[in-house]
Amino acid sequence: MSSIFWFIVLSAAPIALAYRRVDLKKSTLVLGAVLLVYTIIGAVGILWTLFLWILFAAFAALNLIELRREHLSNRLLEIARGMLPQMSTTEQDALEAGNVWWEGELFGGMPDWRTLMELPAPKLTDEEQAFLDGPTEQLCRMLDDWQITHELCDMPADVWEFIKSNGFFSMIIPKEYGGLGFSPLANSMVLTKISSRNITAASTIGVPNSLGPAELLLHYGTEEQKQRWLPELASAREIPCFALTSPRAGSDATAITDTGVVCTGTFEGRETLGIRLNWEKRYITLAPVATVLGLAFKLHDPEHLIGDKDEYGITAALIPTNLPGIEIGRRHFPINIPFQNGPTEGKDVFVPVDSIIGGPKMAGQGWRMLVQQLSVGRSVTLPSNALGGVLAGVYASGAYARLRRQFGLPIGKFHGVGEALARMAGYAYTMKAASRVTCTALNAGERPAVPSAILKYHNTEMARAVANDAMDVHGGKAIMLGPRNYLARNYQSLPISITVEGANILTRNLIIFGQGAIRCHPYVRTEMEAARDADTERGLAEFDRAIFAHAGYVVSNAARSLVLALTQSRFTRVPANGATRRYYQHINRYSASFALAADAAMLTLGGALKRKELLSARLGDVLSYIYLASMVLKHYRDQDEPDADLPLVEWACRTLMYRAQEQLHGFLRNFPNRWVAAVLRVMIFPRGRTFSAPSDELGQQIVELMINPTETRERLADCSYTTLEPTNPLGLLQEALEMAERVKVLERKVLDARRAGEIVSEDTPGQIDEAERKGVLTATEAVAVRAFDDKVMALTGVDDFDAAELGRTQAGATPTASAPRSVNKKTPRPARKKPSRSVKKKPQRKKAVQQRSETAAED
Repeated sequence: MSSIFWFIVLSAAPIALAYRRVDLKKSTLVLGAVLLVYTIIGAVGILWTLFLWILFAAFAALNLIELRREHLSNRLLEIARGMLPQMSTTEQDALEAGNVWWEGELFGGMPDWRTLMELPAPKLTDEEQAFLDGPTEQLCRMLDDWQITHELCDMPADVWEFIKSNGFFSMIIPKEYGGLGFSPLANSMVLTKISSRNITAASTIGVPNSLGPAELLLHYGTEEQKQRWLPELASAREIPCFALTSPRAGSDATAITDTGVVCTGTFEGRETLGIRLNWEKRYITLAPVATVLGLAFKLHDPEHLIGDKDEYGITAALIPTNLPGIEIGRRHFPINIPFQNGPTEGKDVFVPVDSIIGGPKMAGQGWRMLVQQLSVGRSVTLPSNALGGVLAGVYASGAYARLRRQFGLPIGKFHGVGEALARMAGYAYTMKAASRVTCTALNAGERPAVPSAILKYHNTEMARAVANDAMDVHGGKAIMLGPRNYLARNYQSLPISITVEGANILTRNLIIFGQGAIRCHPYVRTEMEAARDADTERGLAEFDRAIFAHAGYVVSNAARSLVLALTQSRFTRVPANGATRRYYQHINRYSASFALAADAAMLTLGGALKRKELLSARLGDVLSYIYLASMVLKHYRDQDEPDADLPLVEWACRTLMYRAQEQLHGFLRNFPNRWVAAVLRVMIFPRGRTFSAPSDELGQQIVELMINPTETRERLADCSYTTLEPTNPLGLLQEALEMAERVKVLERKVLDARRAGEIVSEDTPGQIDEAERKGVLTATEAVAVRAFDDKVMALTGVDDFDAAELGRTQAGATPTASAPRSVNKKTPRPARKKPSRSVKKKPQRKKAVQQRSETAAED
């Protein structure tokens, strides 16, 4: 018994010290004291005791810093120099973008929840709320999705004017320059509401408020540039775009072939030191209508007119689009979503050298400028636009699943449909939580680069899944295009958000973990900088401090992963009690397991990990899932933890934790060093994979919350355009859903009468009439049921067209796409009559369609 006791003590002591991350000196003292007590009163053999003292002496020797550096750290440093991956300047700039926030705690394996919980709940200012409730609501009311996407292939002139005159293009521009000066949270919520109505308008508004000339000017522009351009951009007298992508360089933006050569030339009648530019760009949003072009190009100075370098690298400049040699105005047609997007070319365009954003001193700093601002913008625009479409899809699908009946039941009562609805709602809650909390962190001054990539990738991927589910739930209703289709355009638009601002495949495989591994790890970046330090003595000292702290960190994460897995995280401290406590605890566990797996991958694979993209992707997934789960818990707390919303919180957290588990399992199955993989599996899954996905019962609870007019349903969609008005399908669906509750008892009367054989009519209108005649329903009740049935049929109906309405070009006519390009000429937007917004008078609408089709053909 004594031997067993001392075995437990001698084993538990170092594990406990590692679990609590006690430093080296204190750990040495504690272990020495334990071993001394054991030697005096519990030793079972001289050789065993001597062996333990030899191990302790080796451990204690690590406290002798000079000896450690000479005999151990120096050799480790040489090994590290051989393992370090080559890193270009552009990669270095990307790694330095933004800062580290809560994701750093998760990466560390022992998250301090105070970092997240001390963040205030999201709250708009009175001015921001008034803008959301006023101009934003009014803009949504003006937007007609069918008119924009089919009839005009553009927003109508009155919508353009409303957007410009109400400052939608200037949300990020400070008031001192005439802008609205809104917070990232307000920007996000405005875009979310607009995108729940029309993705074309949301995309148009999102670009000037994201990565573009205004953002770059605010952070890097000279004061003269700010005074010249920002008031004009704020008033929308100038329309901006930013041109980055080249035909031969897509995601690899650093490979752009566009050039600028420093030289002297004539500008506005005077000889000027400037840049002669040549570029070919595509996929540029707002380019067809832009008056000022932000341009990324590679700057050359062969005559050393601005410095002593020949090549400066990627540079950003601001170019008026009316200069000779600029071709602009033609449009792309991005997957039937007609926001203004197109190519632009420049041939021998001469601009003053002061056109460089920030002036000549910022030559060659364009890439750094772009990735720094992307760490903020990528958290806002695309995730918010994706969220708006998802909230609209969930809100509509929940109501539709209650109103649409098959086999005598609302389709939402079928478990297959219910599974899709639950998944949609769970994803919507996750996306909303991530967007709200992360934008609140931006409000507080954080610039987290890794969470911005997480939101961009996962919000758009979840949006794609929700769009697919919404189409499945709606069936034929969703695939028949027309004024009454409120899903298809959002469904079509999803590949756009998947592709831009870092394609999702690139983001998942290379960016999330690749950037996080160096940016968020507490020691790796210090070790890398020490290994590259030209001052070898200073580098060794820095490396020594970092590598031994890193070693303790690895041992700690191994201990924490093992203990938390064995105990199923039950005893780890978290800032919550009640139903959500266990999810906080599981995040602690998977944080430690992730940190251990990440270190094992970096240590054993070194620079080769950069090429093992699928391993990197799986680690990025684990980090993403625990980050998103923590956002769900924080969002739930910010909303004062309403009990009714708990099924959504549980579904989201359980789904995310299960996926984190499965991605760790996939990582271990595919890890090339099988011995290391085996050891990691013992540390991470000593009891096997114990976490399960959400139950069917939990999913059905969510379905009931979505197909009935509940507070949870309204809270989930609280930033969507759900106002009841004749042209808003979301408001009309909600009205019908509320009517369904009121007529439910009356419908039951009719159903019971049918079962009893009192009513024999087969069609619903006939059944209502017969029920009224036979006294099953009163006249008033029959009117209510009949009105409900009429509304349901109108909402579930689809459009049909005369064949002539669908063609844009007559057979044999030359398509406008083949028209020759014209240099330095913008394609004018022809004046159009204000289109009829009526959906009832079909003959008038057909005429308007034909007239607009002719106009659109001229574009």
